[in-house]
Amino acid sequence: MTDSAFAFMPYPVVAVPHAASGPLAGYTFAAKDLFDVAGYPTGGGNPHVLAMSGIKTQTAPTIQRLLDAGAELIGKAHTNEMAFSMSGKNAHYGTPRNGAAHDRIPGGSSSGSASAVSNGLCDFAMGSDTGGSVRTPASYCGLFGLRPSHGRISLANTQALCESMDTAGFFTRDAKLFGLVGECLLGEDSAPLPAQPQLLSSDELFGMLPAASIDALAPALAQISAVGGPLQTLDGELPSLKEAYWAFRYIQGREAWEAQGEFIERNGLALGPDVAARFAWSKAVTDEQYDGACAFRETFAARWDALLGNRVLVMPTVPDIAPLLSARDEEIEETRQISHHLLAIAVLCRMPQLNMPLVNKDGAPLGISLMGPRGSDLSLVKLAVRIAGI
Repeated sequence: MTDSAFAFMPYPVVAVPHAASGPLAGYTFAAKDLFDVAGYPTGGGNPHVLAMSGIKTQTAPTIQRLLDAGAELIGKAHTNEMAFSMSGKNAHYGTPRNGAAHDRIPGGSSSGSASAVSNGLCDFAMGSDTGGSVRTPASYCGLFGLRPSHGRISLANTQALCESMDTAGFFTRDAKLFGLVGECLLGEDSAPLPAQPQLLSSDELFGMLPAASIDALAPALAQISAVGGPLQTLDGELPSLKEAYWAFRYIQGREAWEAQGEFIERNGLALGPDVAARFAWSKAVTDEQYDGACAFRETFAARWDALLGNRVLVMPTVPDIAPLLSARDEEIEETRQISHHLLAIAVLCRMPQLNMPLVNKDGAPLGISLMGPRGSDLSLVKLAVRIAGI
């Protein structure tokens, strides 16, 4: 395989056994370089982590489940360093190519996974999403992408960032395969949606977008309404998204430091400037900030549970198309912060959210999302397949 998109880690090719038949037979996939695969190291986007990894002898159960369903693993995909960034740029390894917009960043931290799929190098790819690391690159690269309910897909034998918010998600180019991978990984819903769920929209959330993005998403909203019926306005005042943003930051920061801080300091890891600054900020999160954020998360989630019920929210994934590769780091960081006001809702509520690639803006993809109640993941995926099929 020629990797002109720089989507894959340049590891020696390892033949990973897979079932000869099954629902995913004939499909190829990539795994973000956080998932352990027997015969490969796990680098986590950092050369020092890679040097200390050694060759793994066990395969993460989620990856094994795909192999047992007949899918063929063709390699391990690049990730933002320690999975602690959303740009797709890695100070050590460079930036995978956005297959849908070559002059724009792919988004991260599942950058290589989204790049591999959007460039047609494999059929689907596994990523992870803590604060938007599947949903953002899915929107930027024109892909279907799922962040599942927290804990729905196993993260055993996977490098952690933030235990209470990490999830395993996946990307595809087409809706049919999105449904097949969903059926393989998700199992039966604990809270299935009605056959024809009520679809909601929030003026407040769409009001966070530039006018041009709202205009660009109009055909997507029309396509969704053609399948699900007219969108109803979400009643009731939304809990503070500004407070939610800071709650997300404090929880992510504290748990990221708990997961990786000692390892970073003990081994003197050389981190890229943006990731180093993020971990330094994380180290300074206080007990008071963390405990307050956790308490806010519970009230925030309870409020959203009451607002959503067993309905589905149609919402923006991120405010705009991917920034240009030439954008300054400060611009990308500003985009990241604005995006988190949207992305943090599903994270704090532990709800499933998926991106659908229905429209473009200025020649680049702009995704739109469905968010459902916890445990409705497979129903949500099937709804997306229906919407994309018209």
